[in-house]
Amino acid sequence: MYLSIMTVAPLIGAIVVGCLPRTQGKLAKLIALVVSLGVLGLAIAAWFAFQPGGARMQLTETYKWIPAWGASFSFGTDGIALVMLALIGLLVPLVIIASWNHAEQDERRSVPAFFALLLFLEGSMIGVFAATDVLLFYLFFEIMLVPMYFLIGSYGADVPQKQRQYAAVKFFLYSLVGGLFMLAAVIGMWVLGGRTFDWQTLTNAEFTQSAGRWMFLGFFLAFAIKAPFFPFHTWLPDAGGAAPAGVAALLVGVMDKVGTFGILRYCLPLFPEASHYFAPLAITLSLVGILYAALLAIGQNDLKRLVAYTSIAHFGFIGIGVFAFTTQAATGAVLYMLNHGLATGLLFLVVGMLVNRRGSAAISDFGGAGKLVPVLAGVFFVAGMASLALPGLAPFVSEFLVLLGTFTVNKTVAVIATAGIILAAAYVLWMIQRTMHGKLNPSLEGVSGLRKDLTGREALVVAPLIALLLVLGFYPKPVLDVINPAVTHTLQTDLGVQDPAPTNADLEAGK
Repeated sequence: MYLSIMTVAPLIGAIVVGCLPRTQGKLAKLIALVVSLGVLGLAIAAWFAFQPGGARMQLTETYKWIPAWGASFSFGTDGIALVMLALIGLLVPLVIIASWNHAEQDERRSVPAFFALLLFLEGSMIGVFAATDVLLFYLFFEIMLVPMYFLIGSYGADVPQKQRQYAAVKFFLYSLVGGLFMLAAVIGMWVLGGRTFDWQTLTNAEFTQSAGRWMFLGFFLAFAIKAPFFPFHTWLPDAGGAAPAGVAALLVGVMDKVGTFGILRYCLPLFPEASHYFAPLAITLSLVGILYAALLAIGQNDLKRLVAYTSIAHFGFIGIGVFAFTTQAATGAVLYMLNHGLATGLLFLVVGMLVNRRGSAAISDFGGAGKLVPVLAGVFFVAGMASLALPGLAPFVSEFLVLLGTFTVNKTVAVIATAGIILAAAYVLWMIQRTMHGKLNPSLEGVSGLRKDLTGREALVVAPLIALLLVLGFYPKPVLDVINPAVTHTLQTDLGVQDPAPTNADLEAGK
């Protein structure tokens, strides 16, 4: 019952909170926080109930829905989905705490509506990762667009209203178009796969080469837009720049992972021949995304847009890890999905704290701010170092696994991707230097918000994320033990690939 309750509880909570009058903002916050903490408790319980050496799909539940279509309310999780469910359970209450006073900054905004949308978003995201019925997955995939659309368009801060609305519409249209491609593939798969939406049954279905490739493209386009991969990325900097910082943390830290998760859950197991056929294209798009997004990040003057561009580069590493087709690289890619959510979630939340104090997201409006808020500057530095995968922090482990696993099968791709690490150091260090160091910007002396360093509420938000980044940076084994069996099954059983055997040169080097 873990997964169904985790999905339904936030949706019910969203209805309760959304029905509260505008004057009951404090009650709305408390209910939203309690519900999100309850989901976190269920996520922790599900983690300990999951057996890494057990069946591939665990904690399964099935309820009748549309028997004539072969559709059901089916939930289940493997190690890949489990880490994302845990990430959602952790990030949402932290975002609620970080956004505690956000909606109150404008009297025209409804506080209950804001927190109801956050809970609605949480429930729909959990449904995406927990669904094992393809039609149910598709419905949650589309439904989660609705709360994000309103959170960006109605509650975005620090940008003009027209810009917020433009970003929200662009996000919605891109995702909707991608969803239509996937819908066509889902219908084709139902017709050709035995008139069922059951994921496990469909993994055993046999499609013709032509049909498999077309259906793969339908799913892949939807997931490439959601991730996003180059050249489908243009909506993310606009949405990330216009959304509230906490919402942006969920958008980039969790929602975008639906793209890479979908490739691992649906594209590879259901269409193995097409996955092999399109792998070179996917790797090429990932490589271009790493380098192109990193170069654009270097030239940004908006903090939130800069972080959004860094995420596009990071998704390039995840894409390479998935399509390298080695267990080492794919395990690194899944671990990267978790670590990127922690690191970028932290970075967006800290950026939001800085922007709220300064009243601007422009890097040029800072300069020497570390002299006024040294503790917050230190947290910002840690978040930046995690983003560039500094050794000792969690993203380094996942990035290292991706590059190492890729190097064993394609040295050229691994070497080119490594250039992204150098560019990451450039845009992160320059961002920190321009905002926190150097001479104090005279305009900051009159900013009242910068007279207050990290508050207790803000420390409560950042402390768990920093702790996890440090712990997983030195001891990722508990998470790797959960991820490895699912990745191995996907690659070896579904895709039919084996890790390359070590060469004589490798054996000689190891002596």
